[in-house]
Amino acid sequence: MNILLLFFALPIATIILAIAAQKILKCPFLVAGVFFAIYLIVAFAAFDASFLVFAVVYTILAFLTAVITKIIANFIQNNTDDNKCGCGCTTSINVSTVSANTGTPTNNSNNCCCTCRRCR
Repeated sequence: MNILLLFFALPIATIILAIAAQKILKCPFLVAGVFFAIYLIVAFAAFDASFLVFAVVYTILAFLTAVITKIIANFIQNNTDDNKCGCGCTTSINVSTVSANTGTPTNNSNNCCCTCRRCR
C-alpha cells in the first residue's frame, strides 16, 4: 500500500465526499454507514485485512466531517434569514381569510410573506 494514498489521498477524498454526502443525505449516521460499507468492500477487494483499521478510521473521519457540516449548515441557515422563516422573504403580509364555519372574515397575521408557516 502506498503511504501517500493512505495518509493523504484517501482522507482528503473522504472529507470532500462526506461533505457532499451530508448535503444530499442530511444524516451523519447514514453518511458514516455508507462510507464504512464502501471501505469494507475496498478492504477485501483491493487491499489486505490490515486495511480494516484504516476503514474504521476513515469512517470516523467521515462521521465527524458530516456532523461538522451539519452544524455549520444549521448555523448558516439560522443566521442568514431576515425573518427566520427560511423562505427568503423579507416583507410581512396580513392574510385575510373567510372562516368556513361562520363565514366571517378573520385576520391571520403571521408576519411572513409566504405560506410556509415557519416564521418565528
